[in-house]
Amino acid sequence: MTRLGDSVARASALLAQDLSTDSTVEQLLTETKARRYLDLTDLSAKEQAELIAARTVEVLPAVSKLAERIDARRAEGKGLSIKLGIDPTAADVHLGHAVPVIILSRFQRMGHDVTLLIGDFTAKIGDPTGRTAERPPLTDEDIAANLAGYRDQVRPFFDFEKVTFVQNSEWLAPYTFPKLLGLLSQVPVSQLLQREDFRNRLASGSGLTMSELLYPIAQGLDSVALDCDVELGGADQLLNLQMGRKLMEVHGQKPQLVVTMPLIEGTDGTGAKMSKSKGNYVGLSAPADDVFGKIMSVPDRLMEPYLKAWTEWTDAEIALALARIEEKALHPMDLKKVLAGEVVAALYGVEAAMAARAGFVAQFSKKSFSDVETPVVELAEHGEEPATAVLSKVLGFQPSASAARRVAKQNGLRLVFQTAGEQEAVVLAEADAIRPLGEVARELLAGREVSGVYLKAGRKIAELRGL
Repeated sequence: MTRLGDSVARASALLAQDLSTDSTVEQLLTETKARRYLDLTDLSAKEQAELIAARTVEVLPAVSKLAERIDARRAEGKGLSIKLGIDPTAADVHLGHAVPVIILSRFQRMGHDVTLLIGDFTAKIGDPTGRTAERPPLTDEDIAANLAGYRDQVRPFFDFEKVTFVQNSEWLAPYTFPKLLGLLSQVPVSQLLQREDFRNRLASGSGLTMSELLYPIAQGLDSVALDCDVELGGADQLLNLQMGRKLMEVHGQKPQLVVTMPLIEGTDGTGAKMSKSKGNYVGLSAPADDVFGKIMSVPDRLMEPYLKAWTEWTDAEIALALARIEEKALHPMDLKKVLAGEVVAALYGVEAAMAARAGFVAQFSKKSFSDVETPVVELAEHGEEPATAVLSKVLGFQPSASAARRVAKQNGLRLVFQTAGEQEAVVLAEADAIRPLGEVARELLAGREVSGVYLKAGRKIAELRGL
């Protein structure tokens, strides 16, 4: 049996036990945390290709071709040459950015060579993917600061001591205009305009600059310069990655295989991609308790994609856990606590994960919110404002009123009425969330004798006074 097979056998035995028990969960997290560093070189080429494909959207031209390329390199006594391009456009990194890095780590542990391409030249153009307007270019200082932050924050998922760093300014800065014209004569404009975001912007009259139009060409030239076997990228980068294959063919090279990663949905459950601008992200530099709590706040339906994105669990292990939930042998909350522990363990270690778990249970298993220190909203001052405004402007629980409204739309907004040792939670409909909070609270309070009234959004709680 392979090393991975041995680990899966041990973890599967734990997954069949009571996952509400701290000792079992700690053993499981210890096993799966160790798996992040497991040597995978004993897997066959087919097993390696299938393990990679299990966590991707597409492997082009085919998973079988990836296995063939692995076998061919092994026959030469080499590993594959793997590339991931990074445009360092932000200093803060979230869990969505960790997805391709985790896949790179698996390639690395399979015995393949990883190159991280720093897009210092292309960052000055600005990747237009998914944009409705041109992205402002970055300065050299911006790029250096953002790159330093990126490396520090994704380090828990990746061994930077076994990676090659290159910068695409090395070959793009000296690229001459005659060479560029000669290359462009072999690239149909129709191929560049296949991008839906480009077509939408042209149709809306918002415009498209030549620098943006040439961005896929610049990224494709990275593939030519490095002549790699495989390039990784988000599913939204597919056309850029295919341009790399096209330009490699133009230059007489064997085209790279393309591996695309899923775009991870954010924690708010609205279906939107995890994004800092939407406030639906988990920052890699956030404290362990915050990371644990944010994962606990997500809808149950996100557990499967999150387990696939950020853990080293195999499909069989995930299926085992989900089957136990289906059979009512495992409570979804217990699996979600394991998931939250997995993420914290990856960032801060198993001990920190168990401490965050204990802290969460201690806070949210209390029968009375009066035992928990919470912020206070005085309705005499803020009662005329809707709950969405109170959550965003007064409490800062949500980045905007529209984000708070999305929480209500997902049934995540509640008024909790505290009586002697008991709580009664009433879901606030989206329509109530935009009415005056004091008015809504008084209507729901009618006929109840309570010791306290609380506004709860996800896992965040505030006491309402002045009723």
